[in-house]
Amino acid sequence: MRKFVPVMEYNSTFLLQFLYQWRKPLLALPLVAGLLGAVASSSYFIKPRYKSSVIVFPATTNSVSKVLLPQTSFSEDDMLAFGAEEQAEQLIQILNSDEIFDTIAVKFKLLKHYDIDSNGKYKMTYLREEFNDKISFQRTQFMSVEIQVLDTDPKMAADIANEIVDMLDRVKSRIQRNRAGFGFKIVKGEYDKVRDDVLEMDAELRNLRKKGVHDYEQQSAVISEQLATAILEEKDKKIVRELQNMLDTLARYGGRYVALRDELYLLKQEEVKIRTKLDQARVDAEQSMPATFRVTKAIPAERKTYPVRWLIVAISMFSAFVGTMLFILVANAIKDLRLKEA
Repeated sequence: MRKFVPVMEYNSTFLLQFLYQWRKPLLALPLVAGLLGAVASSSYFIKPRYKSSVIVFPATTNSVSKVLLPQTSFSEDDMLAFGAEEQAEQLIQILNSDEIFDTIAVKFKLLKHYDIDSNGKYKMTYLREEFNDKISFQRTQFMSVEIQVLDTDPKMAADIANEIVDMLDRVKSRIQRNRAGFGFKIVKGEYDKVRDDVLEMDAELRNLRKKGVHDYEQQSAVISEQLATAILEEKDKKIVRELQNMLDTLARYGGRYVALRDELYLLKQEEVKIRTKLDQARVDAEQSMPATFRVTKAIPAERKTYPVRWLIVAISMFSAFVGTMLFILVANAIKDLRLKEA
């Protein structure tokens, strides 16, 4: 009876025989590929890149008045609280803005640093590609934002990362102050209008007081009582006439006095509210708070990040080994087919 040979055992034996038979090219070619990979990944061919990174947490709010000044309504905002996902995404959008890109490109002369022709037709396209390739912004799992910069100069990588964070605060503060400035102008216009109305009513009330109307209700009650007493006691007609003139004056201007007094009271309450809003808007327009909490500051890296020479050598050797094996298998298969046809 023929002994059964398991397929796995047969395949393993065949593989070992194949490897031993072709041991020289299978060893020599990967070694050559590894040597070439080591040479190709050297600083002579590939400039090493150094990585610097900064981690920042977004702030919950940047409105100074909202968290520090008295409010007309209850507010739970905390100036010391870290922002959540929404605030982190907002920071990333600002980091990808043209203002930050243009400022960093000009300040660090990136066209020259990246060896891009400053007179080229597509210089800004190439610059943007290099910028996106070497500078990245991403949200971490802890809702912070990490800014990473790769550069051939470790000090420049750190300087760019730190400058981007400073720019982030300035850009966000400028955007918010611009909007707050429009709000301040609107509130200031309303306050000036209310203030003018108050001054106008105050002036009219002073004129009414000059005419003898000081407190309509009390005056009318007292003068009416005095007039009635003077008539009953048959006092001098001059006194009666004076009292009657005073009542006529109150009758003529009293209604306007009461309307002005009540309207002025309400208007002054409105003025106080608008003045509070005006103070808050002025603070927001003139002051700003940092948009981020900086956790780390970028420092020049001591070791390069790219290229990883051992990884390049390992991949080169593995690729050469697999490629050599496939080539030998294909060559043997073609050889066997030709022998069968012959």
